[in-house]
Amino acid sequence: MERKDIVKIIEAEKLVLVTRLKDSKQASMVLKSLIDVGVKVMEITSNTPNFEEEITKARKLFPDVLIGAGTVINKEIAKKAINAGAQFIVTPNTDISLIKIAHNNNIPILMGALTPTEVCTASEAGADFVKLFPADIMGVPYFKSIKAPLDKVKLFAVGGIELDSVQDWFNAGAMGIGIASVLQEPDNCPIDLAEVESRIAKFVKHIKSS
Repeated sequence: MERKDIVKIIEAEKLVLVTRLKDSKQASMVLKSLIDVGVKVMEITSNTPNFEEEITKARKLFPDVLIGAGTVINKEIAKKAINAGAQFIVTPNTDISLIKIAHNNNIPILMGALTPTEVCTASEAGADFVKLFPADIMGVPYFKSIKAPLDKVKLFAVGGIELDSVQDWFNAGAMGIGIASVLQEPDNCPIDLAEVESRIAKFVKHIKSS
């Protein structure tokens, strides 16, 4: 699949699921649960144990879903993610050297940024999307203020997005949102898949109807 085709899918879905797990053995099970409720684009973060293996496995198990790598903070992680088969990469930081790596491998990048300078830097360097992070800390008014003069930038809001605020982010100009599929839980605490499915299904339904 070409980079432009992946970009179109991300634009159409408007939702990137962030999967960050303490136990990588649960990854396939969690991803299947998310896919079952309609998720089409998801990232496996680099701080998930054995994230490379999980990306490779997910690509084979779920060929109709986009599987990317998240928390890609440097070149080393980017190369590992791409070698594992990541179809896009997502960063929490602004490092324009990663844009070239992604594009040389024909995949898009969602680059993290916070300030107007960082947003412009990422966009002008060719980032396919700019991820305003952490969105919840800055709030919708801040996002709207950033978007007003930078209305051509494809901005995603990521970090602490709640269901009852989704429409506010879209109204403020967000092209899409990113949400964590599994919250950080206490050690040895099993994931409540039913709760995860119910929560994410509501996001999917809301976005598709908006």
